[in-house]
Amino acid sequence: MAKILVIDDDRSVRRLLETFLRRKGYEVVLADTGQRGLELFRHECPDIIVLDLKMPGMDGLTVLQRLRQLDRAQPVIMFTGTWTPKVEQQVRALGVTELVNKACSQEHLEAALTRALKNVAPVT
Repeated sequence: MAKILVIDDDRSVRRLLETFLRRKGYEVVLADTGQRGLELFRHECPDIIVLDLKMPGMDGLTVLQRLRQLDRAQPVIMFTGTWTPKVEQQVRALGVTELVNKACSQEHLEAALTRALKNVAPVT
């Protein structure tokens, strides 16, 4: 079972993602801030991170930059309501695995997770 770390400041989004991901059989770890997400990343060793872009304090772009300093290969799905071409260019340059709009269907998110998991080495 893959472990997914969800980093999003919106409680309703976290709850929705937690319910959806658990129903799909994933283990889910939740963080409500970028700082807490980085702490959980170090302790939980998730297979994938679902990361919100717009958060107060440490935004998703900063979290992604710090994650890349720790692990260049960590699969990260940027899950956001809006982004600009400039932000998309920045997150792609940092090696974001997928960019998914929050308004997308659950099937679209599931497809992004499936693609990201294909690149995760199994734990032995």
